[in-house]
Amino acid sequence: MTEDLNRTVETRPSTPAWVIAAIAVLGVVALIGLVVAHNASTQAQEIKQAFDSRAKSMQQDFTNQLAQIQQHQTQTDTTGAGVQSDLSVVTKRLRLTQGELKQARQEAAQIKSESDQKLAEMDGAVKTELAAKASTDDVKTVDGKVEGVRTDLGTTQNDLKMARSELGTLIARNHEDVEELRRLGERDYVEFTIPNKNKPQKVGDVVVELRGTNISKKRYNVALVVNDVRIEKKNLPENEPIFFHEGNSRQPLEMVVNTVGKDTVSGYISIPRSAASTKSAAAGN
Repeated sequence: MTEDLNRTVETRPSTPAWVIAAIAVLGVVALIGLVVAHNASTQAQEIKQAFDSRAKSMQQDFTNQLAQIQQHQTQTDTTGAGVQSDLSVVTKRLRLTQGELKQARQEAAQIKSESDQKLAEMDGAVKTELAAKASTDDVKTVDGKVEGVRTDLGTTQNDLKMARSELGTLIARNHEDVEELRRLGERDYVEFTIPNKNKPQKVGDVVVELRGTNISKKRYNVALVVNDVRIEKKNLPENEPIFFHEGNSRQPLEMVVNTVGKDTVSGYISIPRSAASTKSAAAGN
């Protein structure tokens, strides 16, 4: 009994309750932290994906707009180059026409000077001949020669007063000029008057349709039908020739409008004699 009382009783210390509670709280807090971190990571990933998608969409829109702008710029450059080319052609033709007109005036002035000189020499020769001869028949013969020389010189002067086209043909500006060209016999001439626009009219073997006129600027638009081929010409001035071919003829036909009125034009078409002869022969056969 005494031994039992003296025996030392060994006991283990128990863990305090607050420690267990603290560990549980820390576990819960850690779990909540993991959940929050996972949610934040997921949201961040979604936000990043949405931002990347939006950025790609904006980049694609910008690329498309840039491509459209570049295409529009290319079209604008092409149009500008075409307008510049047309202006260059018009300027060259205007310079050519002015040069030909200047040359024609110079030639006319030279012919007039030479004609006056020849007439003066002829008058002197006539007076000398009249002084040497008293016969009336001789006087009439000399007068006839002088008149013939005057007529020839007058015809030559009229030819030089007419402007020449870029192909070298004389351009008539009125009916009298057309008659003068007929007398030269190099080409045939068919005069016409188109009284209304948008009403095709046959002139020789060519169908002419007036499309519009500008009276203040003396310009017109016209459509030609040659061998079933339609040719459109716009903004043409008076007395400027239009050249076109008919069939297999190497020499071109030429159309000139001398007068532009309100929905009406007048002018002529000149045909090479070779083409006219070929038609006559074909008609005879």
